[in-house]
Amino acid sequence: MNTLRFGLVSALALTAGQYAAHAQDADDEAPEEARTLGRVTVTAQRREEDLIDVPLSVSAFSADQLEATGAVDITSIQRSTPNATIEVARGSNSTLIAFIRGVGQQDPLWGFEPGVGLYVDDVYIARPQGAILDIFDIERIEVLRGPQGTLYGRNTIGGAIKYVTAKMDDEPDLKAKVNVGSYSQLDTIVSGSVPLSDTFKVGGAIANYQRDGYGENLFTGADHYDKDVLAYRVSAEWAPTDSLFFRFAYDKSEDNSNAKHGHRLIPSGDGTLPVTDNVYDTRAGIGDDNSVETEGYSFTGEWDVNNEITLKSVTAYREGATVTPIDFDALPGQDFDVPAYYSDDQFSQEFQMLYNGDRLSGVAGIYYLDGSADGAFDLLLSALGLTVYQAGKQDKENFSVYGDFTYDLTDQWSVSLGGRFTKDETTADVTRELWLGMGSGSFDPTNTSSIFFVTQTGYEGLNREDEEFTPRISVSYKPTDDLNIYATYAQGFKAGGFDPRARADLDTLGLSQEGFGPEKVDSYEIGIKGSFFDDRLLLNTAVFFAEYTDQQITVQSGADSDNDGVNDTFVSSVFNAGSSEYTGLELEGSWFINDEFTLMGNLGYIDAEIQEILSAGTNIADQFVTQNTPELQGQLSLNYMRDFGPEFGAISITGSASYRDAYYLFNVENPGFAPGTNVLFPNGGPALDPDSYTLLDLSFVWTSPSERLRFGIHGRNLTDEEYRVAAYNFVTPSQLGFDSAYSAFYGPPRTLTASISVDF
Repeated sequence: MNTLRFGLVSALALTAGQYAAHAQDADDEAPEEARTLGRVTVTAQRREEDLIDVPLSVSAFSADQLEATGAVDITSIQRSTPNATIEVARGSNSTLIAFIRGVGQQDPLWGFEPGVGLYVDDVYIARPQGAILDIFDIERIEVLRGPQGTLYGRNTIGGAIKYVTAKMDDEPDLKAKVNVGSYSQLDTIVSGSVPLSDTFKVGGAIANYQRDGYGENLFTGADHYDKDVLAYRVSAEWAPTDSLFFRFAYDKSEDNSNAKHGHRLIPSGDGTLPVTDNVYDTRAGIGDDNSVETEGYSFTGEWDVNNEITLKSVTAYREGATVTPIDFDALPGQDFDVPAYYSDDQFSQEFQMLYNGDRLSGVAGIYYLDGSADGAFDLLLSALGLTVYQAGKQDKENFSVYGDFTYDLTDQWSVSLGGRFTKDETTADVTRELWLGMGSGSFDPTNTSSIFFVTQTGYEGLNREDEEFTPRISVSYKPTDDLNIYATYAQGFKAGGFDPRARADLDTLGLSQEGFGPEKVDSYEIGIKGSFFDDRLLLNTAVFFAEYTDQQITVQSGADSDNDGVNDTFVSSVFNAGSSEYTGLELEGSWFINDEFTLMGNLGYIDAEIQEILSAGTNIADQFVTQNTPELQGQLSLNYMRDFGPEFGAISITGSASYRDAYYLFNVENPGFAPGTNVLFPNGGPALDPDSYTLLDLSFVWTSPSERLRFGIHGRNLTDEEYRVAAYNFVTPSQLGFDSAYSAFYGPPRTLTASISVDF
């Protein structure tokens, strides 16, 4: 039981965000009173290293740790990761919006690249649709903060999130887990593997998530904020010799949860429909049917050429399809409704060479990505008798060569040098049409009631190429084995593209055909990582400064196309801001108080400011703000662990408080509008940007003496805090449609979940 107890404590101790892939077992010969948190082995730089030796800002969460704290999906790690926003996108159940240190991408429409890269194992996920991954059959989740590109397949300007699935055991294994809880929650997860020979194994996992809605669509009677997800994986591993390893994996996810339409914060324009009492309720009339499907294949091969060199190949294909109705106005009428579909596919190939010598170690690779994303939607404006049809496609071809090596100058000093050459080619089609009537014949060929009026955009084959070399350099000094002081400079790069909502008829200079340019981040970081008091205290500290150049900013608003005083369409503008500066501090720590209590915490502070946006020679930066970036956020957790011996097993109780400062959802502030400033809504409207909030969680886990049975009770958001995570605003400063859109989306309310898992 000593090993079990230490393993659970180690997993829980990393809640603060320590980058921990695997915690080593406690020294069997150590006396009871000397048991410590232990040293941690990580693979952040594609090789096994002690956590203290890694000159990167990283966090990781093991499967045991996530289970012990009742984590639901990938957004749960936001609370334990400094300076990170990882949320569900507006109007969606499974689209990911991720920002790290102020860098990310808010708009999930085709044509925009994410600023934070998501990986399933070593495969980059190019599109955010379906990327809210449920936590099952995993080994760990890793978060790397700051620009990435010299270590990973696809360059990402803000950071990377890695979802690492569990590896197969050498013996037959079968696990089952059931969760029951609030809102009729019922989750069933089964995973297992079996060796068919000494060299060949097969395995798989299946998970079904069911939950009633937190609210209701008061117009249709359907659940709102419900969950209906089926996901599964299968894999096969073959190791014909000690130096060869091959792995094939397939995964698929089907999300049939109802469409999420939002909570309208102002009454209807005619005053007959008031604001609903429950923030999870809606009156959306467009419908509730929603479908998001994603699937992928990957094949990995590894060859240990000798003790120093390993060659690796990762080949992958993924595709996804989404059919969803978006009710912007959140009211029964078709005043501002959008039926939409999206689809995407991607092929990627990566070759790596890993070297691990006495003093020199590192990785070099070649990466290729060929991806395509397209979609279409109708914007239904019944009050005006108009439909705007928007469609498009963007193809992205990326070729990169990268390398990153560390040389130990002495036992105390080491230098890391890395670089990446990236070439991106983007090709795009953009179509925009105006139709008289409800629904276009272009989106729905069976619709014969509407009349085509005019083509506003008809771009085909727009093309641009962006290429860049981005370096990384790091210097580490270890005065002792328990302390590392490092300084790192890294440059991040994200290619340009084309606005998928471009208006050719309003673009007299033809600038939209040129697209928006690439953006760059120069990131400087100084950090200290240490283990103190005989490994009873682990502490990571980092300060960073980032210069963000040519930031890609998207602004959308209603527009009056015929100068009659009524906004009958919307316009989108994507431009490159001149410069921004982000300065921040990150603290992560775990203190093993004694054999029973462990205190954990993390803190993220960032001062993010857009400094220059030039318009006609005038700096208008004061009209814009940084989005999805709270100035202050953090978490404090206390774990109590008690081992009752071989008869009764062990218990673990973890309580945590997570805080996030007020922040902005978009690059334009949304403080609300005062009474009397809008004729249709004379009482004004509340602010859309989220206020600060604190979430309290409490988990209890009992593990049997055999370690095969585990029972847990997890309470999340115990004070039932109402907190916004996304919003729509087409009322101020410019209104679109009669009722327009002024609604918000909220994080989960108070929930209680009981879980039982069995390892057969």
